[in-house]
Amino acid sequence: MAKNKWFGTDGVRGVANVFPMTAEFAFRLACAAARLICTRRKTVAIARDTRLSGDMLEAALGAGFMASGVDVISLGVLPTPAVTGQVALLDVDMALMITASHNPYQDNGIKLITADGNKFSDTLTAELETLIAAGDFTFEADKLGCRRCSDAALVGYRQKVLTVAGNGAALHGLKVVLDCANGCFSEIMPELFVQAGADVIALACCPDGCNINRECGSQHPEAMQAEVRKQKADFGIAVDGDGDRIKVCDDQGRLIRSEQLIAFLARYLQESGENKSRPVVSTILSNTALEKFVREELGLDYYSTPVGERPVVEKMLETGGAVGGEESGHIVLSDYGCSGDAMMAALVLARGLKASGQKMSAVFPLFAEDHLFFENPRLQSREQVKEIAGNERLQAAFRQYCEELKGIGRVVLRPSGTEPLIRVWVCGSDADKVDAAGRHLKTLIEQLRDAY
Repeated sequence: MAKNKWFGTDGVRGVANVFPMTAEFAFRLACAAARLICTRRKTVAIARDTRLSGDMLEAALGAGFMASGVDVISLGVLPTPAVTGQVALLDVDMALMITASHNPYQDNGIKLITADGNKFSDTLTAELETLIAAGDFTFEADKLGCRRCSDAALVGYRQKVLTVAGNGAALHGLKVVLDCANGCFSEIMPELFVQAGADVIALACCPDGCNINRECGSQHPEAMQAEVRKQKADFGIAVDGDGDRIKVCDDQGRLIRSEQLIAFLARYLQESGENKSRPVVSTILSNTALEKFVREELGLDYYSTPVGERPVVEKMLETGGAVGGEESGHIVLSDYGCSGDAMMAALVLARGLKASGQKMSAVFPLFAEDHLFFENPRLQSREQVKEIAGNERLQAAFRQYCEELKGIGRVVLRPSGTEPLIRVWVCGSDADKVDAAGRHLKTLIEQLRDAY
């Protein structure tokens, strides 16, 4: 079987009740994980977001684990960062987070989390896929697991948040708009921000199973921006359904790019003594001006990774990085957690803002961003994407522009994993060279498409 047929870097995802997001697949996944992973403690933890299909998938996963002799700890509705940050304290072999993150409620997914809070490697998920496909599971009458509910992860996460908030001092005097996407943070984020001293205006905090991410949250921050202007708030925070990505707007309702947030957090942690000259990590799709700011203004090492939160976290672990993230809104603060965490990022951002004594609109932007060319030429099929992405003419042009922009910019050709697209991303300090490279690569892709 082909490697990672079902699993990506963030688990498996799809439309609920349609393969692979079916009860049968979840059951088989649990049976495979029970055999491959749950060999020591014989216990797993399962959490979910607020979407309707979460109960069905949790029941199916639980049945598969218990039929295989593994105990299940049900954590209930919980943000992904609470699971990744607390799983090491639960004495389990692994955890599973049932969520489709920022996707609409019709979708769902299963994130696989190791006992120390990290995501599964491609090698491990490939082994799981082999077992799932084989379906060779046996069950014994005298080896059954049991299920219990626990709020230990929620309690531990709340305590950690309040510690970071500084016993109510971090947000005192700040008026904040929170858009919780009708997701996992709907209850605890407004409550914890109030306990941290903030004046809170909460939006999208009434999940009904079908409204998660619907015209709200990090994918649709317009309501947050409008409310910040209306309420004359100091800033706004919008999260996604499972709470691992964040969008921020300033006191004028203007969105702040993730690269700017990463730079601000790195500078604040360095000035406060928490960073201790540790590196910053982001992806190849982050604006090239971020690297220049980190290296030249902050004097810190900078590392660029492939797209995705997992490569960022892996590089942070490898280099000892303090701040990492990607343009999609995942921001990782390694001293506060091992995955993107909107709550922790917002709290540290608020602390830094208070320390600056300025309005957010006066703080941002920290640096002028380099010119960006970003187009997504659409092809006829995903098979054609694969053929054209490997075409020698295109690859030769790609290498040529990488060389031409060396030292002043970056070129990325990235086939989409879900649509028949090839993303053409060129960024750099010379706008003319950036646009010329981007236009030529896009035109070449379209010519190759039309020639097939």
